[in-house]
Amino acid sequence: MKTLFLIRHAKSSWKNQSLTDFDRPLNKRGKRDAPFMGDVLNDKKVYPDLIISSPAKRAKKTATEIANKIGFPIKKISFNDDIYEASISTLIDLLKKMNDKYESIMIFGHNPGLTVLNNHISNYYIENIPTCGIVALQFNKKWSKIDKNSCEHLFFEHPKMYLK
Repeated sequence: MKTLFLIRHAKSSWKNQSLTDFDRPLNKRGKRDAPFMGDVLNDKKVYPDLIISSPAKRAKKTATEIANKIGFPIKKISFNDDIYEASISTLIDLLKKMNDKYESIMIFGHNPGLTVLNNHISNYYIENIPTCGIVALQFNKKWSKIDKNSCEHLFFEHPKMYLK
């Protein structure tokens, strides 16, 4: 069984208007939520074989915070430029090229791409994956076979389920 985790970056800061979208850091809530959701994954005994992240500052920081909490080596996180502002077809192409030696993959990225991807490949509709939201999906085929409605929903977690 293959397991895919779609993780939207934590809440970012808009304080410095001179920064590009790519360079926006996490805000106070994002800095709280990313490690917290890492603890949620750690409690679920989630340990992926591969973490791939958008290189945007907010996604990169979310990925490193969660990786740290689940014991995934930071230096093994793969940063892929294609994930930033990715379309559904770009994300599906990325997944279809994954090596089948990886049973479990986490992708840290952005909306609307992650929500659209979930709603295309999953049997579970989500209106919107909120910041630091985590969707876990499973399927029993090769990565190259991922396609419409090919994945079964395992869980959907986000910070507001726990924190106010």
